[in-house]
Amino acid sequence: MSEGSRDECTAKLLKRANEENEDSADKVQATKRLKAEGEPTEDDKKYPKKKVVLLLAYSGKGYYGMQRNPGTSQFRTIEDALVTSLIKSGCIPENHGEDMKKMSFQRCARTDKGVSAAGQVVSLKLRLMEDIIPKINEHLPSQIRVLGLKRVTQGFNSKNNCDARTYAYMLPTVAFSPKDYDTGNIAGFRLEPETLQRANRLFALYKGTHNFHNFTSQKAASDPSARRYIIEMSCGEPFICSSTEFAVITVRGQSFMLHQIRKMIGLVIAVIRGYAKEEVMERSWGSEKVDVPKAPGLGLVLERVHFDRYNKKFGGDGLHETLEWVNEEEAIKTFKEAHIYPTIVETECQEGSMVSWMSTLPIHDFEASATNTQEKKEKDNAEITGNDSD
Repeated sequence: MSEGSRDECTAKLLKRANEENEDSADKVQATKRLKAEGEPTEDDKKYPKKKVVLLLAYSGKGYYGMQRNPGTSQFRTIEDALVTSLIKSGCIPENHGEDMKKMSFQRCARTDKGVSAAGQVVSLKLRLMEDIIPKINEHLPSQIRVLGLKRVTQGFNSKNNCDARTYAYMLPTVAFSPKDYDTGNIAGFRLEPETLQRANRLFALYKGTHNFHNFTSQKAASDPSARRYIIEMSCGEPFICSSTEFAVITVRGQSFMLHQIRKMIGLVIAVIRGYAKEEVMERSWGSEKVDVPKAPGLGLVLERVHFDRYNKKFGGDGLHETLEWVNEEEAIKTFKEAHIYPTIVETECQEGSMVSWMSTLPIHDFEASATNTQEKKEKDNAEITGNDSD
């Protein structure tokens, strides 16, 4: 055999060996992928996973907020109940419940302990089977319901694609009573039109972009993320429910930080009741640390989330639906009247969380900085029972 033939033969053998090694490497990677994701089941073949959004409504009483916290099973959340239902109904494989990233799960808003929602939206990949909504709801408690489902683009993320969020806060109007009013007589209080007008003038001051570092925890004034844009905020006309007068405050903003809305409401109540001067609101947006009271979580409800940019870009392309829930409005209204409003009214009348919280307002020193009043608050809190809804 000539030297040229030998070289050619060697080259062919090397090429074959490399190809075999590449095939072997591909098989190893494929095996690893199958082990990670699991063998495709009959359900996977019959119902390929699709990216969707679910419209959720829930009463937050008895739950430790929306977001799941793996490893803390004693603190049940709304997502714990939802994921369990998705597994039991066959919408997702069981291992997706252990690692929610596998189904690209994302919630639009992370509601706190005790906070309810009428229009929460989550995005995820699931098996799009027949009668999917009734199947999911079959395994959910009555205070949590999936009210709608829509297909979305593969890259959709319910948190990142959300333009704005609208919250409502239902409270007894005695919250706006003068500081010398007998709060033991809640049913006897009626909100004066002049007081409502003043409250709305104060709520309107929040509109626009402000530095809300004093309206959350562990956020420095220099942190750019503390700047938030409020689109609108107002309190509606009062109404009677179970012999007690209530009103609903509505606020819409691009996004909110932890406790921000409750502190925004708490500060206005402090001003209306005469514990703080109006100038404290302007001061709270400055660099100084201001002691801002946090209203109870009971009455807070995530009303709806807005996807205006997404709807404009994809809603008219003939392939995707707009993320608006016109057909579900009646179901949303029915759920609120059956599960959210009665729970707020009943709990407030029985437990008096607002009146209890109002008794803590004298603890706050609105003239000094929050740092100077912290020790006083801790001392006085031992003597006054406050709200623990968060």
